[in-house]
Amino acid sequence: MNKPRILWTDDEIDLLRAHIIFLEEKGYEVDTANNGSDAIEKVKTEFYDIIFLDENMPGLTGLETLTEIKAISPNIPVVMITKSEEENIMDEAVGSKIADYLIKPVNPKQILLSLKKNIDQKRLVTQKTTSGYQMQFGKIGMQINDRLNFDEWKDIYKKLVHWEIELSESDDSTMDEILAMQKDDANKAFFKFVKDHYIDWFTQDLDERPMLSPDIFKHRVFPHLDAGKKTMVLVIDNLRFDQWRMLSPVFNDYFRTDSEELYCGILPAATMYARNAMFSGLMPSEIEKLYPQLWDDDDNDGGKNKHEEELIIKQLSRFGRKESLYFEKVGGVKKERWVTDNLNNIMANDLSVMVVNFVDMISHARTEMDMIRELANNEKAYRSITLSWFQNSSLFELLRSLAENDIKIIVTTDHGSIRVSNPVKVIGDRETNTNLRYKLGKNLNFKSKNVFEVRDPRKIFLPSRNVSTSYIFASNTDFFAYPNNYNYYANYYKNTFQHGGISMEELIIPVITLSSKNR
Repeated sequence: MNKPRILWTDDEIDLLRAHIIFLEEKGYEVDTANNGSDAIEKVKTEFYDIIFLDENMPGLTGLETLTEIKAISPNIPVVMITKSEEENIMDEAVGSKIADYLIKPVNPKQILLSLKKNIDQKRLVTQKTTSGYQMQFGKIGMQINDRLNFDEWKDIYKKLVHWEIELSESDDSTMDEILAMQKDDANKAFFKFVKDHYIDWFTQDLDERPMLSPDIFKHRVFPHLDAGKKTMVLVIDNLRFDQWRMLSPVFNDYFRTDSEELYCGILPAATMYARNAMFSGLMPSEIEKLYPQLWDDDDNDGGKNKHEEELIIKQLSRFGRKESLYFEKVGGVKKERWVTDNLNNIMANDLSVMVVNFVDMISHARTEMDMIRELANNEKAYRSITLSWFQNSSLFELLRSLAENDIKIIVTTDHGSIRVSNPVKVIGDRETNTNLRYKLGKNLNFKSKNVFEVRDPRKIFLPSRNVSTSYIFASNTDFFAYPNNYNYYANYYKNTFQHGGISMEELIIPVITLSSKNR
């Protein structure tokens, strides 16, 4: 292994011989220069892992030398060392993207710490992350095998997401497979938990069961309206908790997080069911019964969400609420004044609801387009695309503008998604729907034991086409495939992101309350 190379530039470099010997004994190779011009020439011809740079030198100053070095090698970390404690010099150095700032006299331990922060940090963080997960592995495994309630499942999922993100940022891939196996075990146990308890939740009060999709407005939105707060509900379709964790630091620059919670989406974990349930405050069969004109059957053309604004109005009306409503569904090309118009409309109304479909569009595009499949070829890449989209979106621009106003923002979703890998054969008639994670129809035939079958949809408040309609839900990373052209479809959909079934990723989903930091 090559020794890390340091260039130390100081007009009194001879006085630093003891420091240099100390670093060489620690395994570093140290090259020196006693002025800025020599340092610049060395950077042109040699490779260095880090540069220590004296700020106050004859000829070119440290700041001038820094500018030249960054023009030659913009990514090399530079540590500024100076006798001066003047704030303007610190500001200039920091503004020039230095890696660290040390005040003379420096001792060898300070130098060593700066080296570890800047060139050994990745390795040290990787070691710490790996050992941290190794210590937690057994504890999480024991929890998974316990008889858990939904709050405990939320805790396990949070831990798994935490370690998944941490390990994905490290250079050591040895633990990735172990984490994937533990996540697989957790999803198998979570499927059994849902299968055993889901039907019972509809006979229980909220303090005895998880918060479900129809509860969100009543319990997380209306209280802010009752307090006289303008409130915006931002529904990012298909947003998983791990994707939210990637977005949250960007939100934190402008908003204070009042609460970060997880709730349970309903089955099927699909847009037409879960989002309509959220907006109406009702389960799907209740929507069909009370507002038949606002419910379209699930068919081979996919989800039906044409009446979302009307369903929100119906929910407000049922609770006797008089707040003014602004509704916007975001998709496709934005108009020129999109941000300004939306900002004005949001601030002119008591309640605003915005649906953003980008994450769901990426999920579907990944299935259908080779280029997107390559860009989002794993979980880390899928999170990265989500973050990149958000940081460069008109939505982010709108939210920054909203941060200047006194408004509560609820960020949530209708369901998540999971990357599927295991095809399961199912036989149905022509009217069976096309979703890969759940099926509804007559005489559904399957052999897998890892399927949740509901023969009486009324028990889970789902519509029935006829008396013999049943629903089946896939577990873990399974997806349903028909025997016809089985191998083709099994290979085509393998490793794509799907939703509608039972997994932590699909059903344990975020609802976050934010307030502006400027208020």
